[in-house]
Amino acid sequence: MIKQTSKPSRKRYFGMLGLGAALLSLPFLAMQFTKEVNWSAFDFLLMGILLFALISGIEWTLRNLNSTSKRLVVVGLILLSFLLIWAELAVGIFHSPIAGN
Repeated sequence: MIKQTSKPSRKRYFGMLGLGAALLSLPFLAMQFTKEVNWSAFDFLLMGILLFALISGIEWTLRNLNSTSKRLVVVGLILLSFLLIWAELAVGIFHSPIAGN
Protein backbone atom coordinates (compact mmCIF):
# COMPACT_ATOMS: atom_id res chain seq x y z
CA MET A 1 0.00 0.00 0.00
CA ILE A 2 1.28 3.49 -0.86
CA LYS A 3 1.86 5.75 2.09
CA GLN A 4 0.00 9.03 1.62
CA THR A 5 1.77 12.24 2.57
CA SER A 6 -0.03 14.32 5.11
CA LYS A 7 -0.37 18.08 4.77
CA PRO A 8 1.52 18.98 7.96
CA SER A 9 4.65 17.16 6.78
CA ARG A 10 4.48 18.93 3.41
CA LYS A 11 4.08 22.21 5.23
CA ARG A 12 7.09 21.39 7.42
CA TYR A 13 9.16 20.39 4.36
CA PHE A 14 8.39 23.59 2.45
CA GLY A 15 9.01 25.61 5.61
CA MET A 16 12.44 24.01 5.96
CA LEU A 17 13.15 24.69 2.28
CA GLY A 18 12.19 28.32 2.87
CA LEU A 19 14.59 28.45 5.80
CA GLY A 20 17.30 27.00 3.56
CA ALA A 21 16.63 29.70 0.96
CA ALA A 22 16.79 32.36 3.67
CA LEU A 23 20.15 30.98 4.84
CA LEU A 24 21.39 31.03 1.26
CA SER A 25 20.40 34.68 0.91
CA LEU A 26 22.67 35.74 3.80
CA PRO A 27 25.94 35.52 1.80
CA PHE A 28 24.23 37.32 -1.10
CA LEU A 29 23.25 40.17 1.21
CA ALA A 30 26.70 40.24 2.78
CA MET A 31 28.25 40.56 -0.68
CA GLN A 32 26.34 43.81 -1.16
CA PHE A 33 27.99 45.44 1.88
CA THR A 34 31.50 44.00 2.10
CA LYS A 35 34.30 42.70 -0.09
CA GLU A 36 35.08 39.99 2.49
CA VAL A 37 32.32 37.74 1.13
CA ASN A 38 32.92 36.83 -2.50
CA TRP A 39 30.76 33.92 -3.71
CA SER A 40 30.44 32.92 -7.35
CA ALA A 41 27.30 31.50 -8.95
CA PHE A 42 28.85 28.04 -8.58
CA ASP A 43 29.22 28.59 -4.82
CA PHE A 44 25.53 29.44 -4.52
CA LEU A 45 24.56 26.45 -6.67
CA LEU A 46 26.70 24.04 -4.66
CA MET A 47 25.47 25.33 -1.30
CA GLY A 48 21.88 25.18 -2.58
CA ILE A 49 22.38 21.52 -3.51
CA LEU A 50 23.94 20.78 -0.12
CA LEU A 51 21.10 22.50 1.75
CA PHE A 52 18.47 20.73 -0.36
CA ALA A 53 20.12 17.35 0.33
CA LEU A 54 20.31 18.14 4.05
CA ILE A 55 16.67 19.20 4.29
CA SER A 56 15.41 16.33 2.14
CA GLY A 57 17.41 13.79 4.14
CA ILE A 58 16.09 15.07 7.44
CA GLU A 59 12.53 15.17 6.13
CA TRP A 60 12.79 11.62 4.77
CA THR A 61 14.11 10.45 8.14
CA LEU A 62 11.30 12.13 10.07
CA ARG A 63 8.64 10.66 7.76
CA ASN A 64 9.93 7.10 7.52
CA LEU A 65 11.51 6.19 10.86
CA ASN A 66 9.22 5.61 13.81
CA SER A 67 11.71 5.19 16.64
CA THR A 68 12.92 8.43 18.22
CA SER A 69 16.36 6.99 18.92
CA LYS A 70 16.76 5.90 15.28
CA ARG A 71 15.63 9.33 14.11
CA LEU A 72 18.18 11.06 16.33
CA VAL A 73 21.02 8.84 15.14
CA VAL A 74 20.20 9.21 11.44
CA VAL A 75 19.59 12.98 11.65
CA GLY A 76 22.85 13.31 13.60
CA LEU A 77 24.73 11.41 10.88
CA ILE A 78 23.12 13.54 8.16
CA LEU A 79 24.11 16.75 10.00
CA LEU A 80 27.64 15.48 10.61
CA SER A 81 28.02 14.59 6.92
CA PHE A 82 26.74 18.02 5.88
CA LEU A 83 29.11 19.84 8.25
CA LEU A 84 32.14 17.80 7.16
CA ILE A 85 31.43 18.38 3.46
CA TRP A 86 30.83 22.08 4.12
CA ALA A 87 34.07 22.43 6.09
CA GLU A 88 36.03 20.57 3.41
CA LEU A 89 34.67 22.79 0.66
CA ALA A 90 35.29 25.94 2.71
CA VAL A 91 38.78 25.40 4.11
CA GLY A 92 39.96 21.92 3.15
CA ILE A 93 40.26 20.22 6.54
CA PHE A 94 41.06 16.87 4.88
CA HIS A 95 43.17 18.30 2.01
CA SER A 96 41.13 16.47 -0.61
CA PRO A 97 40.99 17.51 -4.29
CA ILE A 98 37.63 19.26 -3.66
CA ALA A 99 39.10 21.50 -0.96
CA GLY A 100 38.12 25.11 -1.36
CA ASN A 101 41.26 26.71 -0.07
